[in-house]
Amino acid sequence: MALVGDGTTAAVDVTIVMPCLDEALSLPACIANAKVALDAMARTFGLAGEILIADNGSTDGSQDLARSLGARVVPVRRRGYGAALIGGAGAARGRYIVMGDADGSYDFREAVAMVGRLIEGADLCMGSRFKGEIKPGAMPWKNRHIGNPVLTGILNLLFTTGVSDAHCGLRAFTKDCFARLRLTSTGMEFASEMVIKAALLGCRIAETPASLSPDLRDRPPHLRPWRDGWRHLRYLLILSPSWVFAFPAAFAGALGLAILVFASAMALFAPGLPTPIGNYWIVLAGALIGLGHTAGLLAAAGHLYGVREGYRPPSPRTARLARFVSLETMLFGGLGLLIAGLAVLVAVAAWWSAHQFGAIASVLPAVIGTSLVVVGAQNVLGGFLLAILGGNEAAFLREPEPDPQARPEAEIGYEVLHGLPR
Repeated sequence: MALVGDGTTAAVDVTIVMPCLDEALSLPACIANAKVALDAMARTFGLAGEILIADNGSTDGSQDLARSLGARVVPVRRRGYGAALIGGAGAARGRYIVMGDADGSYDFREAVAMVGRLIEGADLCMGSRFKGEIKPGAMPWKNRHIGNPVLTGILNLLFTTGVSDAHCGLRAFTKDCFARLRLTSTGMEFASEMVIKAALLGCRIAETPASLSPDLRDRPPHLRPWRDGWRHLRYLLILSPSWVFAFPAAFAGALGLAILVFASAMALFAPGLPTPIGNYWIVLAGALIGLGHTAGLLAAAGHLYGVREGYRPPSPRTARLARFVSLETMLFGGLGLLIAGLAVLVAVAAWWSAHQFGAIASVLPAVIGTSLVVVGAQNVLGGFLLAILGGNEAAFLREPEPDPQARPEAEIGYEVLHGLPR
């Protein structure tokens, strides 16, 4: 049983959460609309619900107004759209949570279909304004034709979520899904974080049409298109170490290695023939190899951090690789490269001194030796960084230890089916 806004007790299955910051003008219509949605859920699914206002410091009396209209009010001190929703969802009593703005722009009756998708097994159900309706004046043209399509396209490219509207403010999710996502964003990028982490964790994402209407406020919206658009974009990149680090690392490393291999082959097998690869290209190749190795280490660090934080499961390939890569292997490999590079540089110095310290025609040997030293040193330092991110342990990824109290799902299912105590 749970206490709802009017002081009575009732079982709560669905919680409709609205973030609120000085929304006294639009709250009555939104709460009335949410009550209609809850009535429809009760008739359709037999679910009871509550309305929760996550107040973010209103000074216009929104709190008392919401309580008088039968909603439960939860104060959230940390400011921001995402902070309000995280606080509201954390305080929700229902196992299904619907979130929507308190400005009258969304129709909560459309959340009935969303909750239905959750009942069918989805973890997160997104509303799609592009599959529904965007009413005249509801969305600026730059948001409709540039901002939302571009950001949603980038999100799908980086994380393959398959959604058509990653920033719709009307969505539904299970309480368990919310707990798994461990959301942290306080601003508007909260919308992207939810979708990204759900995709990374393999949550089942569904989508239903949603409509967007002009809001009921008499003031400009809290959204700032350019500022919040950049915050969304940077968050997409922050959560994608493969695209930010790994792919550039592979490109830079492969290009630099290819240049050095070609230059070395020409020097060994065709020393007298003209070649387009001169000293400047060789120096560039050495820089690309060092840059690529650095970016590769950063990609590994970013991935490992996500795994440690619980929002990015290790891929099978990463798990297999982690069995062979540890602090010790990084140290031995780095020291081996370091010694090899120093040997090359010593040989270059010996040749140089044997030729009366004259100018050397090609910088290829020196660049190869220097690159080996740089990559070896980076490997040693990077190994310690990965060990720190891995929990101050030499093994970067530890396999989870089996829970001695865990039981097979089949056994638990049998007990539930036959009403036995668990």
